[in-house]
Amino acid sequence: MFALWLAGFGLATSRAWAVIQFDNQYYSPRNRERSVRKATSLIILHTTEAPSRSALRKLSDLGECHYCIDEGGRVYRIVDHRREAYHAGRSMWNGRANVDEFSVGIEMCGYHNKPLSAAQYRSLADLIGELKHIYKIPDHNVIAHAHVAYGAPNKWHKRSHRGRKRCGMMFALPSVRSRLNLKSRPASDPDVKARRLVVGDAYLAQVLYGRGPAAVAAGPVAIARTDDNVIAKGRSAWDVARDAYNDKTTLYTFPDGSKKFGNQIADFKQLPVGTRITVRADVRENRLETYQVIGVNGKAQDIAGDEVRRFTTLYVRPDGKYVRGSQLSPEEVLKLPYGTKVLVGYSVGGPIAPNRLATAICGNRWRSADTFFLIEGVLVPGNKVDDAKIPVGTMVFFKS
Repeated sequence: MFALWLAGFGLATSRAWAVIQFDNQYYSPRNRERSVRKATSLIILHTTEAPSRSALRKLSDLGECHYCIDEGGRVYRIVDHRREAYHAGRSMWNGRANVDEFSVGIEMCGYHNKPLSAAQYRSLADLIGELKHIYKIPDHNVIAHAHVAYGAPNKWHKRSHRGRKRCGMMFALPSVRSRLNLKSRPASDPDVKARRLVVGDAYLAQVLYGRGPAAVAAGPVAIARTDDNVIAKGRSAWDVARDAYNDKTTLYTFPDGSKKFGNQIADFKQLPVGTRITVRADVRENRLETYQVIGVNGKAQDIAGDEVRRFTTLYVRPDGKYVRGSQLSPEEVLKLPYGTKVLVGYSVGGPIAPNRLATAICGNRWRSADTFFLIEGVLVPGNKVDDAKIPVGTMVFFKS
């Protein structure tokens, strides 16, 4: 049912001609379990990489944004704009991780390399204007998911890197920002500049911050020409699928017609030119992370790269005991046994006690599928934990 939601939800407009109508039919059941943000300094713009008919239900079920705008310009309210929505995934901006904790997320039904509809631009401009007014957010803090998403080390990048997503990258283009009444944009990546991250996608960096043809003259249609789902010279499986390259639902169709899924491939760097990659939309965006396993996903160095001995790299041995990478010598890293589980970019919290529950350790993220509880030597995802039966002494691992 189409409903008008105004002052009661903090979005009454001061411009009579720009009253925003919100459709509430996909209001997320996750609202009540989400924390109220302590501060809000960013507006993050996303592209669903799928049409509204499939995207809206997923966004609602998982509470993955605050608003979604469909192809016709209709604005859906998903999560109360004052609460956290889990829209940014592994993210960082100016040294602060977990961007969900200080941002509002808006999903646009569409693709990062294709134009939005005129109606979408009009609705988005109005919505951004209202949110900027409420939270006193400057234009340069209205950015794309591609600005803040970052990836852990993988087979192609030895360090944590910017470039995990191209989601919403066209929102950095001056021509697009002009349509949204945004007069400025970030001049550079603060986390790359501070060497917290490295550039993992040179083309994306040029679109987000450059002043050359890719950033200024190009529009969303021109961006589309740089993307393909086929492996070619200079285009790897990671370039096509990003961190879903080894997912069990990512399909590889080889030039001879044979097929394999990502979790069935041992050496991604040897895939033949012409291999076609199909990534499910719901895997491509906000893919939940899990641990990798030494001997199954490679050696510790293959999994954690240059962060193999970092404080935020955790190893859970087959005997159920865990250790930080910073506690190991190079020789000890090489001796980690087969079956050791590896978490990169994680914090440790705990132990859980009667007066120190999971919410006190990592807030409502304790319920997330990429938060893990070490229970009797076994890593149990947060969405599988019975909160009434978490043993005293349990340690909690959650994304930094």
